[in-house]
Amino acid sequence: MQRPDDGTDPNRWRALWVTLVAGFMTLLDVTIVAVALPSMQQELHASAAAVQWVVSGYALAFALSLVTAGRIGDAFGRRRVFLAALAAFVLFSAAAGAAPGIGLLIVARLAQGVAAGCLAPQNSALIQQLFRGAERGRAFGLFGATVGVSSAVGPVVGGLILALAGPAGWRWIFYVNVPVGAVALLLGLRLLPRVEPGGRGRLDPVGVGLLGCGILALMLPLVLAEGGGLTTTWWLFPVGAVVLAAFARWERRTARRGGEPLLDPRLLTETRGYATGAGLAALYFVGFSGVWLVFALFFQNGLGYSPLMSGLAVTPFAVGSAVAAAVAGRLVERLGRLLTVCGLVAVMAGLGTTAALLWLAPADRAAWLAAPALLLGGLGSGCVISPNITMTLREVPVRMAGAAGGALQTGQRLGGAVGTAALPGLFYLTLNETHEDYQEAVALSVGCGVAAMLCALTVAVRDWRRDRAGNEGDGGCPPETSHSHTHAGQN
Repeated sequence: MQRPDDGTDPNRWRALWVTLVAGFMTLLDVTIVAVALPSMQQELHASAAAVQWVVSGYALAFALSLVTAGRIGDAFGRRRVFLAALAAFVLFSAAAGAAPGIGLLIVARLAQGVAAGCLAPQNSALIQQLFRGAERGRAFGLFGATVGVSSAVGPVVGGLILALAGPAGWRWIFYVNVPVGAVALLLGLRLLPRVEPGGRGRLDPVGVGLLGCGILALMLPLVLAEGGGLTTTWWLFPVGAVVLAAFARWERRTARRGGEPLLDPRLLTETRGYATGAGLAALYFVGFSGVWLVFALFFQNGLGYSPLMSGLAVTPFAVGSAVAAAVAGRLVERLGRLLTVCGLVAVMAGLGTTAALLWLAPADRAAWLAAPALLLGGLGSGCVISPNITMTLREVPVRMAGAAGGALQTGQRLGGAVGTAALPGLFYLTLNETHEDYQEAVALSVGCGVAAMLCALTVAVRDWRRDRAGNEGDGGCPPETSHSHTHAGQN
């Protein structure tokens, strides 16, 4: 039987593109729907709180599924889980588009989020399985570009669909997934490798329950924030922290007894770079995810842009991110964590300059003046997301790749939930305090997003200095190269 994890599968690049297309759809659905909420609310006669669940319910279900789905893929086969999740995503996308009322639409979106959460960790795990060495860096570069660009272009794609189909055409935001997903499913059946599962086919039900309850407790107040959920459900934060502490203790106990934990503690304690990379990603996504809603609020409500024009105003960031991510995948083997440090400096400079320009420049020229700064920010972002994914997952044993990728993306989703609750909340608070000064509100909110990225930069610099010290101690051998295949062949 052919072993894709040795890098010899002739279909590996075509298989990668299948997984990237599917992953792009699921991540795009986090942001694409936001521009259509007013149309949905009007046609379905729904309350603002109910229609908000179309976005937040998807994000919540997505995050809750990631780690468990990754572990299921490790235990029972990533190809099988990927194809089943993709088929479910297509089915529930069609159901969301056809929903006659807000209740059924929310149910379809929750189910769609679960399917997306089951699919997402298989992407990074299949890269671990299919690629080795420099090829793995390039593959993760494309994966990182998919993660970054899908979030950035969501408002553009959603605005374009509404512009073509009209305000009542919000259903096409869901229907468009059906033909694309169906083609990806057929190609996946043909191209994805058949490999024996790496685990023993057993799950950790106690771990699943504890992790799910902990994540739910942390995320629920955030997804309900717009309706005042933070003031009524704040007590869930300490509850979530206690439950996650119990989860960590249970997983250590399971590992000591020779069982198969849901998330092996050795990923954090013995896998070099994993804990640092996961923490950096969570901090970065606080700022990265939150600024897009702030920009949409500023351009649409403050300057009167259409959804399409609002999306086009931030397109330079998406373009820069796509270009840089693909290039960064080829540089990460040589530059290591320094690439992430430089990327963070660039994205902070770009977004910081954007915030200043939107605050101080004439409103009618703000978008044009901010375009070069947004491009710089996008170039920096492309050097953060994909290299960090590569360095976080590069030494993870292939048999644990699904759970590790799921945990990494869970941190990103948690960081994103904090950002999408905090930054728009600060935006509205500033509007109230300044009597509708949209320019000051956008500057302050984006500035706080940059502050979150500064925390990520602190983590990155510390890791870079540690790697540099280790590099000098090893006589000049880059730590990324000297250890990059320690676990790569384990399955």
